Amino acid sequence: MKRVLPLAAATLCLSGCIATAPTIGSPAAQTAATGSAGGATAQNANSQLERCDATLGTLAVVEDQQASWYSTMQSYKLRSTVPLLRMLIQQSNCFVVVERGMAMRNLMQERSLEQSGEMRAGSNFGKGQMVSADYTMNPSITFSEKGTGGVGAALRGYGGALGAMLGGGLKFNDASTTLTLIDNRSGVQLAAAEGSSRNTDFNLFGGLFGGSGSASGSGFSDTPEGKVLTAAFVDSYNQLVRAVRNYKAQEVKGGLGTGGRLGVQGGGTPAAATPAIRKK
Repeated sequence: MKRVLPLAAATLCLSGCIATAPTIGSPAAQTAATGSAGGATAQNANSQLERCDATLGTLAVVEDQQASWYSTMQSYKLRSTVPLLRMLIQQSNCFVVVERGMAMRNLMQERSLEQSGEMRAGSNFGKGQMVSADYTMNPSITFSEKGTGGVGAALRGYGGALGAMLGGGLKFNDASTTLTLIDNRSGVQLAAAEGSSRNTDFNLFGGLFGGSGSASGSGFSDTPEGKVLTAAFVDSYNQLVRAVRNYKAQEVKGGLGTGGRLGVQGGGTPAAATPAIRKK
C-alpha cells in the first residue's frame, strides 16, 4: 500500500531538494528601477520614469546616515539609497550626476599619485578637472508596515493544513519617501517631493515556514521591502521632476538673507524699521 506523505513534509522535501540555475535578467527580481544609463542615453528604463530633454545642472546625492530612517532601513537588510537614486537621475537626463560619496577617496588618491610623480606622463589629473555640484539631493524614508489580516486571519481558526498554509495571510507593505533639492551656492531648498508605494504580499506557506513572504511557494506577490521602497523613490523623483520643470524662484523683498519681511523692535533688518506688513 502506497504511503502518502503529509502536506507539510512533502512541501519541506520539495523546498529543500529542488534548485534551479540562476537566471540572468530575471523579471521576478526586477524592481521599479530597471535597466541602465550611459551618458544621456538609457536602456530598458521604467517607462513611467520622467525624462527631460535638457539637463538642469549637476547634482550630488547625499543621504543622512545618522537619521533614524537609515537605521530602520538596515534592519530590513537594505543598504544605501544613493546608487538607486543616481541611476534614476541619470536615466531621466534631468541632471548630470557627480560623485561626492566614498569614491571621492579614489578620485583624490589618483591626484595624490600624480603629485607624487608615480603616474605616467600625460595622465592629466591636474587641478581644474573636477566638476562642481550645482545641487544636492537628499533622500529620506518613512516606513509604515501594516499587520497581517484579510484572508489568512479569517482562515486560521479552521486549523489543519489549510490554516497553516494561509497562516501568513494578506499583508500590505507601505512606504513613503521624500526627496529635497538644495542649491549648493545659496543653501536654499529649491524643491521637495513625496512619493509612496504599496505591495500586497499573499504569504501562502507563511504558517509552515514561519516566514514573511520569503519561503518557496509563496503567493502571487512575494515582494521584499526593497521593491516597495524603490517604487516609492521612483514616485518621489517623478514628482520632483514635475515640480522643477515648472520652477519659479521664490522672491523676498530686499533680497534673500537680508532679514526678510518680518522684523522685531530694535532689530537691524529693514523690516525691523517697519514691523507692520501691509498687504498689497
